[in-house]
Parts: sequence; C-alpha cells; structure tokens
Amino acid sequence: MMRNFPHVLALLVLAIPAITAGAQGVPAIPAERQVDTLSRSPRAQALLAEPTSPMADVVSRFVADRGVLLRRYDVSYAAERRDRMRAFYQGWRRQLGDIDFAALSQEARIDYLLLDNRIVHELALLDREAREATELSPLMPFADTVAQLQLARRRHESIDPAAAARSLDMLARVIDRTRRGVERAIRDTSASAGPVTLASGSGARAGDEVPRIARPTPIVAFRSLAALEDLRRTLEEWHGFYAGYDPMFTWWTTEPYRKADSTLKAYAKFMRETVVGIKPGQREPIIADRIGAEGLAAGLRHEMLPYSPEEMVRIAEREFAWSEGEMKKASRAMGFGDDWKAALEKVKTLHVEPGRQIDLARDLAREAVEFVESRDLVTIPPLAKEVWRMEMLSPERQRVAPFFLGGEVLLVAFPTEEMPQDEKLMSLRGNNRHFSRAVVHHELIPGHHLQGFMAQRYQEHRNAFRTPFNTEGWALYWEMLLWDLDFPQSPEDRVGMLFWRMHRSARIIFSLRNHLGTMTPQEAIDFLVDRVGHERANAEAEVRRSFNGTYPPLYQVAYMLGGLQFRALHQELVGSGRMTNREFHDAILQSGPIPVELVRARLTGAPLTRDHRASWRFAGF
Repeated sequence: MMRNFPHVLALLVLAIPAITAGAQGVPAIPAERQVDTLSRSPRAQALLAEPTSPMADVVSRFVADRGVLLRRYDVSYAAERRDRMRAFYQGWRRQLGDIDFAALSQEARIDYLLLDNRIVHELALLDREAREATELSPLMPFADTVAQLQLARRRHESIDPAAAARSLDMLARVIDRTRRGVERAIRDTSASAGPVTLASGSGARAGDEVPRIARPTPIVAFRSLAALEDLRRTLEEWHGFYAGYDPMFTWWTTEPYRKADSTLKAYAKFMRETVVGIKPGQREPIIADRIGAEGLAAGLRHEMLPYSPEEMVRIAEREFAWSEGEMKKASRAMGFGDDWKAALEKVKTLHVEPGRQIDLARDLAREAVEFVESRDLVTIPPLAKEVWRMEMLSPERQRVAPFFLGGEVLLVAFPTEEMPQDEKLMSLRGNNRHFSRAVVHHELIPGHHLQGFMAQRYQEHRNAFRTPFNTEGWALYWEMLLWDLDFPQSPEDRVGMLFWRMHRSARIIFSLRNHLGTMTPQEAIDFLVDRVGHERANAEAEVRRSFNGTYPPLYQVAYMLGGLQFRALHQELVGSGRMTNREFHDAILQSGPIPVELVRARLTGAPLTRDHRASWRFAGF
C-alpha cells in the first residue's frame, strides 16, 4: 500500500482497513458528552466518543517536519531555503500518492485531501516567492552574501575570521554601490545611461562602479523594506553568535561588521524615506500589492471555491443591493425616509462616553450568550464563557484596525487621550453602540472565541489547514443568522448590523478589483466612504491593511463568501430537518477550521475521491 514511507506512518496506514470507511456523515457529539472541566462526565469518555482519523498523526508529522526545516533554513528569500522546502513538499506528495485512498474512512479522506491541497499550495507559494526574489534582486544583490554567512553557521562550518571580515567589507561596498545605483535611477531613468564611476571620497575603491538599476516599482520598493530589515536581523544574529566567544573573530570583524550594519541600516532608511516615501512620523502610503487573475485563480483552487473572481463580484453586488434595500427600511422606521445615509449618520452619534466602551463590550458579550443559549443554538462550554479577556487597541494599531478585534482576547478600539482630536471623533463614531452590538458577538461568542476554543479541543491537527473562509465565514454567518432570528431590537440596531454586512460585500468588490487591476486604492477608499458610509480615516485604514499585503490576497473576500457557504449548508441540513441548530453548529465546530467544502462532505457523507475538486455552487450562480 505504501512505498518509502516512514515506518510509523506505514503502520498507521496499514491499520486503516480495520477502521475504515462507510461513514455517511459525522454526527455532532451530544452536549452531555462535551469536554468541559466543570462537567461531571470524565474527559476520557468524551474523547473516546470522538470520530477519529488515522491520518491525524500523518498530518502532525508533516507539521512537525515542516516546522523544524523552516527553523533550520531561516533566511527569507534564500534560494537554498526554497530548494530544500520544494524537495520536502515534493517528497511528501509522492508519499501521499502511495496511500490507498479507497481504504480510508471519511475522516481520513478529508485529512488526506487537506494535506495534499496544502502541499500543492505551498509549492505555488514557493514559485511566487521566487518571482518576488527575482524582482528584489537588483535592489539587494548583496542578500546572498548575508544568507551564505548564516547558512554556513547552520551547517556547523568552522568560521574563518579573516575571511568573514573580507565578506563584511565587500558587503558594505556592494550595499553602498546599490544605493548609488538606486539614487541614479531616481534622478535619471534613461536606459542608455552607462556605468558611472563613484566620485572620489565616496568610500569606494578603484574600479567600483555604480550598477545600472531600473527605478523600482512602488510595490517592489515596499516589499524591499521588510526584506532589508530581515537581512539586518539575520546579519546581527550571525555576528552575535561568534562575537565575544571567538577572540580572533571579534578582533577581525568588529569594525567591518559595524560598517556593514550601519551601511545596511542607512540603505534601508533611504529606501523607506526616499524611494517608498514614508517620512518619520508619517503613515505608510497605500500601495496595491496585486496578484492578478492567475494568482486569484490559484488561491480559489486552494480555498476550494468553484467561482471565478468575476462571479464573486456579482455575488457581492447582489448582497450589497439587499443590504441597501434593508437600510432604507430601517431608515424609514427612524424617520429619515429613504435617506439611509442620514439614518447612518444619526447612529454614529450614539456612542458611549469616553471610558465606558469596555462596560458596553462586557454587556454586549453577555447579551449575545444569553440570546444564543436561550434558543439552544450551539453548545457553549462554561469554561469558554469564563476565560475571555479584554485589552485596548493602541492608537498605532487603530490606524490599521479601527474596530474591535478578537478571539480569546477582545481588543477594544476607542479613543485614547493621546490621539489627535480628529482621530478621537472618528473612533467614537466608528465604534458607536449599534456598530459595536453587531461586532462583539462576531469576535467572542458565538464567533471567533468560541470557534478558537473548540478548535483547540476537537480535530486539533486540522489547525494546520486553517482558512479565513471558515474562521471569518463562521463569525459572519452568525451575523446573518442572528439577523434572521430578530437579534436587532431597534431600527438603529438594524442599521448597525447592515453597515457591517454592506462592508463585507464591499470588501469583496474592492479587494478583487484591486487584484484584477481595475480599482486603485483611492477609488477603494472613496467607495467605502460614498457607498458604505465609512469615516474617511477608517476607510483608509481598511484599504491600507487590505492592499499593502498585511493580509493574504483572498482574506477580505472570505467573510461574506464563507458566511454564504455556512448559510447554504444550514439551509441544506437544518432547513430540511436533518439536523437541529445545535447539532449543526456543534458539528461544524468539531470539524476544525477547514474549507467549508470539506465541512459539508463531513456532515453529509458526500463521496470523496483522491482528485476531488470543488463543485458546490452554494451562492446560486
């Protein structure tokens, strides 16, 4: 059944026939058997009742092997690191191909597909990293020098102090030449310009020439900032390992290292302030990091979504139109007629006084738990209700995350004393009572905190396959379900919930159009302000974190699309009477944070093949 597979994994797979297949869906573990430290049921009994996958240990082995390799090959963008990781992924994929897929249980098939999908995606990411490294190489021709110093240390090679000093000296000179090349490219981008000998007194040696470098694009220059900082940390770590311990190394390299480090630091400062344009004390510009249609297609295959980017924009526009229609209904109830933006402006003024937002968050969290439990919608272990905490978002973090963030810790956005007056006012308006009422349950219970709590206790190995279409989709789905169950008590509450729903539709529209090259950052900001009703500073923060590569390319799409996946699955299983709400939601939480396509296969027992491809058209197109 297997060839050349590690012995322990071979034993696992050989044992599979005794526990295989035929599962026609996986029922949720009954509430009385839930693992809970406050329950009388022994923990062991609850654990023994869980469906198991013989592939779980295979996944854990992959995760452990991958982690130790990444710690060993710890120089970003190094070709040697990419080559080693590519061999690792290709080897694992060959070994997976030797497993008898037909003999696996449904749980094991899901794990197999998750692991194979992850490996294919990692190989694609290595290809993307190689392309980015090629784009960065004119700005960092010295990167391999730093990489080889560190990688030689990782190979436990004996150090030659004099040779190390020569490498550091050459490193400083190459950094200096590169900077001058970029300076010249900024002054004169003429392709016909030939090499220019450095002026006397520049620190260059005879024969040193300024390389001809094309002026870098904004996104390449922006990416170089993180790469340069990583190189500087790597060089510092390498030098610190020997300095002081080896007297000859210290004698030879102290001054060359100081010069190389200061030259690299000055070059990074030049790239940040002069090329990218981030002056001290200023916010970074919004630079569109686009992956294009090909990159989006690869990402959608990895996330197991059978829709094109254009179809997803159409879905978002449909959802946006629904929200806009409901906004007008709420606006009429508030006495503003169809002028829903006037109603929205009124809601923004309904915030608590400074210092009271944490009390509001506490009360909203308790209200959501009571609402969910009173309707028997999902099992909430008492420990999950006990352990969540609150912290405040700093003014700096609020510039890129102007609203609540959460999980086990709820991060509260609200004005602080040192914020400028205009930022204080925008934070008050953006975190008003009714916006907050629609967000706290998204971040805590039944949203991210409950989800994370359960992911640590059921199918924990599947955290390796975490996807925002599940994690963010789950929290957004609850906003939809609570709307359907009349959680909003007033038209102001409905405006607050609808604002966020429109916002999630808008995220799909502007993020996909950005990656397709049909919307600029400024157009995205204007779209959020004019069509959704964002405060301009909050819209800028939202677009900045979406466009500057802070989040994966499809992250902002995942909220609404993942929510629609769970909503369609709820209609299929609960709407048909096959499961109760509680059974349905508990079963999802016990599946792990994996693509919803495979959650559906787990709950319905849908047949799976080794070459499974997403085909579930959950959104109606």
